[in-house]
Amino acid sequence: MKKFFTLSLAALLCAQAAAARQQKSPPPSGQKPAQVQATPTPAPQQQRPAPPPATLGLDDFGIEIAPEPRLVALMAALDAAGWDPTPAGARPSVFRETVRKDLAGLDPSLRRRLQDFYARNALKGDGVTAAEQAARYVSLAYTLGPPPGFDAPARSDDLPGGVLEVLDFVPLLREFYRQSGLDARLADYVSMHRAAGDKLRAPTVEMARGVLAYLNTRPETVINERVNVPDPAQKVGKKKEEQRKVTVVRERERHFRVVPDLLAAPGAINFRAVGDDYYAVVPAETDPRLSEMRRAYVQFIVDPLVARFSREVAARRPEIKQLLDAEQARKGRDFGPDVFLAVARSLVAAADVRMDVQARLRALQLETSRRLRAAGADQAAKDAALKDSQERQSAVADIAAAELAEAYERGAVLSFHFAEQLRGVEGGGFDVSNFIPDMVAAFDPARELKRPAEYADAVARVRESRRRASEARAATPAAPADPRRAALLKGLNDVNELLRVRNYEEAESRLAALKGEYRDEPLVYFTLGQAASLSAQEAIDEALQAQRLNAALGHFRQALLFATPETDRAVVLRARLSSGRILAHLERREEALREFDAVIAASPPAERFHQEALAEKKKLGAQ
Repeated sequence: MKKFFTLSLAALLCAQAAAARQQKSPPPSGQKPAQVQATPTPAPQQQRPAPPPATLGLDDFGIEIAPEPRLVALMAALDAAGWDPTPAGARPSVFRETVRKDLAGLDPSLRRRLQDFYARNALKGDGVTAAEQAARYVSLAYTLGPPPGFDAPARSDDLPGGVLEVLDFVPLLREFYRQSGLDARLADYVSMHRAAGDKLRAPTVEMARGVLAYLNTRPETVINERVNVPDPAQKVGKKKEEQRKVTVVRERERHFRVVPDLLAAPGAINFRAVGDDYYAVVPAETDPRLSEMRRAYVQFIVDPLVARFSREVAARRPEIKQLLDAEQARKGRDFGPDVFLAVARSLVAAADVRMDVQARLRALQLETSRRLRAAGADQAAKDAALKDSQERQSAVADIAAAELAEAYERGAVLSFHFAEQLRGVEGGGFDVSNFIPDMVAAFDPARELKRPAEYADAVARVRESRRRASEARAATPAAPADPRRAALLKGLNDVNELLRVRNYEEAESRLAALKGEYRDEPLVYFTLGQAASLSAQEAIDEALQAQRLNAALGHFRQALLFATPETDRAVVLRARLSSGRILAHLERREEALREFDAVIAASPPAERFHQEALAEKKKLGAQ
């Protein structure tokens, strides 16, 4: 299921228009608009780009990960106003509990006015989600000045969608900031968000590398814009109409800014494009590789490419408008007149779906190969594996069609066309921008108008498959709940969340309580070891660091001591790996080697723990 994803269209239009002005479009391809070309050919003068080097970091991808104080303050005020995305029956996140504890003494009159404003301006309707309720406030945060002033923008139709409806929340936000003591706590809250953002760095780099490897392109992080300005050499005092103009080149930077939000609705990703800055506001648990954050980054990459070929897109304006008008009449939605936005949306949707298809087919191929090897000489087992593979390939194709259909019905009326074009050039090693002019020139409006009739069966099959899966889950009897075990796991999850935001004091306090209740539980001791090890990394004093590392070592040994045959083997292997690393750091080489050897002996060669233990042994050998 797609996660909540929203885009400030007006800001995006400004970004595209500015990019179109600064880029000089290449000559038209000369291809007739109605001509259909199955596989575009790259321009001969373009070179194959080198793959992204393994050493590239966030800056090379145009990405920044940082908290936004304005958003942290506004989301805290929104929580005080009664907005609560916590699922029914679930416990709020650790950070939300912390904020509520800090705000327990908030002036009741102010809290009531916050709640009244939120209730009065809440979106109406049974299907409105908590993420949709918060989206307007997220947009509002990015229009304000920094705290404590939170200067509000002038009322204007140019404000992002929905912001005017909640603009009067700003005076309440200022009062909340002053009276709640948030001004004194904001630095700590921002630090917690920064720690959560640090956890996003490695998977975000992996996500960006995957996007750029698929598109075989580079992010445009600098825009050179040609603008006309008054000639500084002419005499001062001339009338405006008599002033001579000169053309200068101005450099602008583009950024894809990832903003962790510890108070966000679970799974809700808010995307905003404000000029040259693209903002992805994400919950702490977001996996950039498997979420709408990847599509947002594809948007960041694609927008300047579409703007670069604005001449080719403009040449097909009547046909694209014809498709938009037809879909608007069919669905009763107003997609607006911007054909450049329709092209960019379509290319983004197509690339996102094709990347998913490739990943699913690769996984299926590996699984089928494994089953065929395991079947050996059993022909019946081989036939069953091949039949299942074919059925699952068909299911992958149906899912792709359903996702493209969803994009088509949101105004991305060239999504199917671009998906077919991308499929024809995948693996060729050429920059995708080489093909965009031919892709735009190649579509046939008559063909695209038939898409809704063609994808109807695939969409119906996907819906039926999801319905059956949902019924099967509902019919499957749940395993008997163990309230005590559930309480332990919930407590440890809360501790892990505290560790993620580097709140070691509160984490150790909760672990002490868990240790008192679960004295023989290896998981508790393992988590105690993790907490001590992480806090040691923060210590500047060497003696304090050694003290914490030795404490961590003791906790990991207790985890091994209390382990039983029923204990999750991953806990045992991780405890040994962690112990080995600490011993290696403390220069206790022989003891470290024993821990790594124990992991290697207890795990198959292909397992991650086995590979990590081998790598650690190799490091010790090098030393």
